[in-house]
Amino acid sequence: MSNPFSPREWLQLTMQQQGLLQPQTSVAETVSRLSYVQIDSINVVERAHHHVLHSRMSGYQPKMLDSALAKGEIFEYWSHAAAYLPIADYRFSLQRKLQLQNGGKHWFEPDDKVMQEVRARILAEGPLKASDFEHSEGKNGAWWDWKPAKKALEQLFMRGELMVVRREKFQKVYDLTARALPQNINAKAPTEAEFTRYLIDRYLDAHAFGTAAQIAYLRKGLKSAVAQELAEMQSQGVLASFKAAGQSYFYYPALQLHAPLPNKVWLLNPFDNLLIQRQRLKQWFDFDYQIEVYVPAEKRRYGYYSLAILWRDTFVGRVDVKADRQTGILLLQQLTLEAGVVVNGLDEDFCAAFETAIREYARFNGCERWKLVKANHKGLKQKYARQLKC
Repeated sequence: MSNPFSPREWLQLTMQQQGLLQPQTSVAETVSRLSYVQIDSINVVERAHHHVLHSRMSGYQPKMLDSALAKGEIFEYWSHAAAYLPIADYRFSLQRKLQLQNGGKHWFEPDDKVMQEVRARILAEGPLKASDFEHSEGKNGAWWDWKPAKKALEQLFMRGELMVVRREKFQKVYDLTARALPQNINAKAPTEAEFTRYLIDRYLDAHAFGTAAQIAYLRKGLKSAVAQELAEMQSQGVLASFKAAGQSYFYYPALQLHAPLPNKVWLLNPFDNLLIQRQRLKQWFDFDYQIEVYVPAEKRRYGYYSLAILWRDTFVGRVDVKADRQTGILLLQQLTLEAGVVVNGLDEDFCAAFETAIREYARFNGCERWKLVKANHKGLKQKYARQLKC
């Protein structure tokens, strides 16, 4: 179990495999590189799935994602959460779909009668969204009290009978899978062994190295199978491993660090693939990160929607952001640098990289200017006490 890389090299390998060190050329390539891009609805700034792609693609615009979905290069389904996935991985979504078709539980009990009616309307009329169905039982209650047609649409989607062909104002538009799925796609369900191997291969391609628990993250009942397959792959020489913090980490022996580390700042949202496993982030990057959207306002330390600030290979702080779309100003509502980052004044290399990242992020959000509202460092307050044009 020799370790061929230093801790810092492992960090850079993770960044390399995450597509951060070299620009990705297309949405399809980026989603394939990451294995999934999580979908999220929060829109105080541009939504998280678009931001993940912006962080890895030069000149990314949301319409590029819409185009990739329309062309059948990616599809929407469930990873550890709602996500966009490579269309080449479609067959591996069938494992969950078949479980649900065979009586597996989703969020609520299926209503076969409503599902049949919904399916028939889409067959006759073409793609539809939930708002295209009338609800005759009075006003909805709380947000989770979905009307029957919406529940039926989601059940049919999760079972694999429907696919999302596009979104309109973030609403899913569904069509029959038989019409929407590209004809050349392999739709043969994987065996348990194939699915386990798929999880391992995808995770290690995207993260460079990982433990059985990380690979099986939020996949119920699969950790043991993943651990067994990892051991078998290592015995065959397909994988190598090393020990860190009492855990066995696995990686491909051919792994190499080939992308240089630039003087760059990346602003990463709470659902970014690099951040999503918080324990791994804490262990390897020494960064203790939490989304505070669901924390009461008076208990928040860093702000409602704080982006992690990654400078080179170190997380140096957080910035709470909000796009004021009426004025075209990106508000940095709270900029917090980690203790010890700024010791003897502001680092000009950091400031230059940070300003570039903020300008690009502001433009990505349709803002012409940005403004620092609050910061935990006097030098930052003085340096950015005015609005700056992008």
